[in-house]
Amino acid sequence: MVMIMKKPVKYFVVDAFTDSAFKGNPAVVCFLDDESKRDDAWVQSLAAEFNLPMTCFLVTITKSNPLDPPRFILRWFTRFVEMDICGHATLASAHTLFSNGLVGSSDTVEFSTQSGILTAKKVPLNDGEAKEESFLIELSLPLITTCEYNSNDVSMFSKALSGATIFDIRGTTTASTVSKALNGVAKAASTDKIIGVLPTWESVIELQPRMDDISKCPGKMLIVTAAAPQGSTYDFISPKIGVDESPVCGSAHCALAHYWSTLKMNKSDFFAYAASPRSGKVKVHFDKEKERVLLSCKAVTVMEGTVLV
Repeated sequence: MVMIMKKPVKYFVVDAFTDSAFKGNPAVVCFLDDESKRDDAWVQSLAAEFNLPMTCFLVTITKSNPLDPPRFILRWFTRFVEMDICGHATLASAHTLFSNGLVGSSDTVEFSTQSGILTAKKVPLNDGEAKEESFLIELSLPLITTCEYNSNDVSMFSKALSGATIFDIRGTTTASTVSKALNGVAKAASTDKIIGVLPTWESVIELQPRMDDISKCPGKMLIVTAAAPQGSTYDFISPKIGVDESPVCGSAHCALAHYWSTLKMNKSDFFAYAASPRSGKVKVHFDKEKERVLLSCKAVTVMEGTVLV
């Protein structure tokens, strides 16, 4: 009996939306080719084995025109299901390709995904020091439009978020809870994303969400946000809260960019801070004409290895 051994699968663990290890949002980037192809049950089992927020898989697409940017099939998996889009794992994939010289001298890479063609561009940083090249990655993601949430279900969100003590801008504690201080609720049109807007930056940081109540709310993703205080480096704060809270959610900013630009601030460029324990920073540009959101961010490789089975 002859046993056919599969080629080991190379993987990298990357922290996205950060310039420091063990911050931002971690993702596993795995490379598959003709000799290491696996079926969907295997890739889902591997994602569960890694047990990180997202595991993604890259397959090279042979180019018909050598002048076109390198293109890869990109798929994203949580521990349980395949996702239609994931910003931080796309950033992790681009970082892996650029930092390991896997796309030659190209400064652009394209990903063929269930959400269409996503692009990533390498943007060098000139910091004046003769050290290893430093660069940002600019992701181009589809815009998610938002509108005011007109529903009697607002009370459900208030209850789900009422575990936090609210602080005003001066930092003095008040007796208010989120159930009284929820400034508004917006929804992302034609999606399952809901945006809850709190009155202050501090109220988001101190938030203790009631996860059981959140699971009963409409939609599958609840994004909690607030404007930054006057004089801050940032424009808004942007955690995402769900059944499993995401340290920094890239796709959430596709909705937040539209919300803050169209409904609140009337501008196109933002600097956002993710208030999870791991924290993260995201530069956001809303391209109204092309209906795209550009996220400019860094990432850090923290681990690499091979899957042998």
